[in-house]
Amino acid sequence: MIVLAITNQKGGVGKTTTAINLAAALAMRGKRTLLIDLDPQANSSMSYLDLSTVEKSTYDLLMGEKKLGEIVRQTAVENLEIAPARISLAKAENKLIGELEGHFKLRDALDSHKKQYDFIVVDTPPTLGIITANALVASSHVLVPVQSSYFALEGTEDLLETVEKIRARPNPDLKLLGAVITMHDRRTTLARDVQKAIVQLFGNKVFKTTITKSIRLEESPAHRESIFTFAPQSSGALEYYKLCEEVIERV
Repeated sequence: MIVLAITNQKGGVGKTTTAINLAAALAMRGKRTLLIDLDPQANSSMSYLDLSTVEKSTYDLLMGEKKLGEIVRQTAVENLEIAPARISLAKAENKLIGELEGHFKLRDALDSHKKQYDFIVVDTPPTLGIITANALVASSHVLVPVQSSYFALEGTEDLLETVEKIRARPNPDLKLLGAVITMHDRRTTLARDVQKAIVQLFGNKVFKTTITKSIRLEESPAHRESIFTFAPQSSGALEYYKLCEEVIERV
């Protein structure tokens, strides 16, 4: 089982867009896939579910009040299930900090499900707090979406340092799968310059597939659909499918 954390402490970089569409692409490839929403904003959950129908969430999972199987919901995508979040997840940050084993809650919750899924994709909050640490401790790989904008690499060293700290002790098997450039506008000199800077930092860890700016990608979550059913002929659908193929090749 591959557990893949989609992580960047900066908001608005296409993290959730990458999580929901990569998970859908993996499912379309026949991979038994679970999407875990660990972001209190619950945008991944809203992309597939009506949140008013969600009673138990990843908050209950991290608090040890529910098991994974009790909160998982089937999506409209074959082979894709989701462990949804609610705004209550924001309370977990303070509660887990005071617990001795607070960083291991997600890992422990996934232990008995290793044969149930081929891929688990974890959407994390835009912070480097204990919820993100839970995702990194539980994961086998990390994927970092990086927007090709002026402030793209701000804080990236902190993220990589956090990954190294997790690797140093609680999860020595954690691997950086790569960085994917998102929301890219090939027409601008700035975007091309930022792309070069991202390649300088991550080297051959940068995925060949680049995700370009797309109105369709922004619109699809509002319809509770992945890009593959909302706009299957769009550039976003093609790019996320290519990214999926690269991910499968790398793991």
